[in-house]
Amino acid sequence: MMPPRAYIFIGLNGVRILSIIAMLLVFASSILVLVNDVEAVNRSMKANTDMTDCDYIEGSTVPNQPAGVFWAVVNRLLIIFQVIVLILSEIGWPAAFFARFFPVLGPDFGLGALGIFQCLIGATILSHHVDDFTLVAAFFLFSLGCVNMLVGLVFREKAKAKRSIMSWRAEAKGVLPTHKDLRPPFARPGSTFMKNMFTGSEKSEASEFGQKGYGFGRQGEKAAGLKGFLISKPIESLPRYAPPPRSESSSSRAGTPEPTFKSSPTAI
Repeated sequence: MMPPRAYIFIGLNGVRILSIIAMLLVFASSILVLVNDVEAVNRSMKANTDMTDCDYIEGSTVPNQPAGVFWAVVNRLLIIFQVIVLILSEIGWPAAFFARFFPVLGPDFGLGALGIFQCLIGATILSHHVDDFTLVAAFFLFSLGCVNMLVGLVFREKAKAKRSIMSWRAEAKGVLPTHKDLRPPFARPGSTFMKNMFTGSEKSEASEFGQKGYGFGRQGEKAAGLKGFLISKPIESLPRYAPPPRSESSSSRAGTPEPTFKSSPTAI
């Protein structure tokens, strides 16, 4: 059994494919209507018939009013342009362009704005008397626009992320269990270290870590003198907080004075 996110992914992409198909049908039907309107205007101009009481030019969606042909052609061209932009936004290319110049159709927004545009295009086409193919295509687009608005209300700005193939692959990688080795890294000991462990030799220690020191004894002093260093005995000093040493003359306990009297010979 598939997880719930798989059903959401399939459902959102199904609505996406149907939206693209509906807009392609509207694109084709708008081109057919545009060609039909131009041919109908040309026929009416050649016939020189009185169309004063007619609201539309016969066999077309062009209103019988000043500049009616111009605005009818502009209307169809705008519909075709809008449909192309919506198809590109559904494909997701170029995403950077929509994110910067048209953010409501970019990847950071939901499907509500897309559904509103689709409903507006469908209502504009359905408000005119058109042929059956254009009628079905416009009604199909209007229905998909309502579905996209509903999906946008449910999933909000996360709708495009949930139906994206790249996000699906990223989530699939996150589902897989991850294993992290918590053991401490093993450091392979050097050959000299293992040799010293079994042979008890320490001669290689000096070659591995540099020359051995002479310590602080007589040999160290002699080696320092050969290199030009002078080792002097530090001057003995007391810390600042230590009291000064006491002298013998200023001792707190004075010596016993010698008696100045002599004992009597008749003393008991």
